[in-house]
Formats: sequence, structure tokens, C-alpha cells
Amino acid sequence: MTNMTDRSGAPTPGPGLGVTHQPGEAPHGADPVLLVSTEGAVRVLTLNRPQALNAFTTPLLGQLRHALDDAAADTSIRAVLITGAGRAFCAGQDLNDPYIKPEFEPEVAPSAGASTAPTTPTAPTAPTTPTAPPRRPKPKDIGHLLDHYYIPLALRLRSMPVPTICAVNGVAAGAGANFALGCDLVMAGRSASFIQAFSRIGLVPDCGGTWLLTRLVGRARAMQLTLLGEKLPAEQAQQWGLIARCVPDEELASAAMAMAQQLAGMPTRALVQTRAALDEAMHLELEDALRLEARLQSQLGYAHDYLEGAAAFLDKRTPQFKDR
Repeated sequence: MTNMTDRSGAPTPGPGLGVTHQPGEAPHGADPVLLVSTEGAVRVLTLNRPQALNAFTTPLLGQLRHALDDAAADTSIRAVLITGAGRAFCAGQDLNDPYIKPEFEPEVAPSAGASTAPTTPTAPTAPTTPTAPPRRPKPKDIGHLLDHYYIPLALRLRSMPVPTICAVNGVAAGAGANFALGCDLVMAGRSASFIQAFSRIGLVPDCGGTWLLTRLVGRARAMQLTLLGEKLPAEQAQQWGLIARCVPDEELASAAMAMAQQLAGMPTRALVQTRAALDEAMHLELEDALRLEARLQSQLGYAHDYLEGAAAFLDKRTPQFKDR
């Protein structure tokens, strides 16, 4: 959830992905916080708060979830590609959002007559400019934000009926990093970076970070990332197995779209079942995993895509997959 930006200052151009954006809902005269477009069977979602490094707000989180719901319900969509506008993917939660912004109350001043010690007369001094009373932050239930926004969003992303791809341009910090890692495949520009910055403000990883990181890079590296909150460059993220691919910045847009189009042409139902099987196998014994595979193969063996794929292979032609 944390909003942490890349302090290197190196701008990273956000991929335009070569499509015409269709604005979502936004106040009259304001730029939409989420851009939605379609390229063939690929739905493209672009976080569009570049002036704030695409930091999450409750309106953006809500629109993002609704856009994923819409893509899930549209049977013509066979892949979803998510990216950010400008020089960052997402700097995490915007700390100015009312759901998380600290509220302050004045410190309680000592009551009159609290001290009875005699005072020594002093010479009069010049008048001073009044200063504001010291303030202290009021307790805030951040869990409410997670319950109503982040948890539904993370679960929606992980249960999408189509493959999801994230194209990370620039920094991905806090919840922005973990949202990206929740996608099926993550591609990043070479100047991109990932930061688990929660420990810097006294919080724990959220948006699925505790679940994702240990599975992607193991406990030791997950502890290193989360406790120290250090920036992980995209190339090292690929070496660690945190992301699928790191490409030159100027190739990110075209490479991500090519991957999305490739997935859109594949047997969607089998891809989604593969995701589910891999997730479940993480806590299964070998025999249970084998039996899960058998159940899924039984289901898919009756589907159009298997029959079409097998026939196309035997006929030496390109298959036309339709299941979703």
C-alpha cells in the first residue's frame, strides 16, 4: 500500500501500447484515473495518474476492479494487459487519500493552575508571532481500506477467467508492486524497479505481498525485500524469478502487447486452469497434485479447445481456439 517513488529521478516513458484509449468515468473536465481500451481480444487497462506516479486512490482502486469485472464478463476478451501512464507503473497507495491520510488533533495544553511554583519576574520581551499548537496523529483503521478495496481487487485479479499481463514501466512500489506481481506474467522495462517500502512507514506488506513473495522468490529473499525495503532493479528481479522478463524500455510496449496477443490466441480455459493448478499445488502432496491434474485433464478433454488443438496438430494447421 505504501507510496514510495524511485528517488533516482530517471524518467521512464510509459508504454502507450499503440491503441486508442477510451476514457472511463471521471469528474467533468478531469482526466480519467483509469484508461480502458481494446486491441483485438486484449483489454488494456492503464493507470492514469502520472502526476502522482499512478499512486492508488480509492476511486482508482474501485474503477480498476470494475474494469476487471467488465473484462471478465466480456466473452470476446481473451487476455488483459495492465500498465501505467508516464514514468512509473504505480508508487503504491496515495497517502493523501482520505481512507489512509493521517488525521491530527491538537496536543492538550496544560490546564490553568497546573503549576504552583513561584516565578521570578523577568524583563518584558518583544512580542512573538503566535505558533500553531503541536499536533498528534489520531489512530486510523487502515484495515478498512484493505477489506473494502485491496482484498476484493487482489482476489478479482487472481480469479480472472483470462490470462493477465503486467507491463511495469518505472517504479512499482508497495501495493503497486504487489498488484503487478499478482498478474500471471510480469514484464518490466530495464529502468523499472520494485520496492517493498512498507517497513519504512511501520506497516506490513499487503495486496497479497506476503503470499506472493515467498512463492516467487523464497522466504530468505522475501524477508530481504520486505524488511530492508530496498529497491530491486528489473534485471535482478528477472534473475531472482520475481518477474518473467526484462526488456529495453523502448521495447516494453510492443513486447507486452505481443505477449498479450499470443496468450489471447491460445486455449484460454486451459491457461486459466494451469494457473489454478500451480497455485493449489503449492500446498499439496505429490499424490494430491497428480490427482488434481487428472481431474483437470478429464474436464478439458471434453472441451472444444482440446479437440480442436489435437485435430489441428494432426492436420498440420493452425488451431482456432474458442473456449473461455
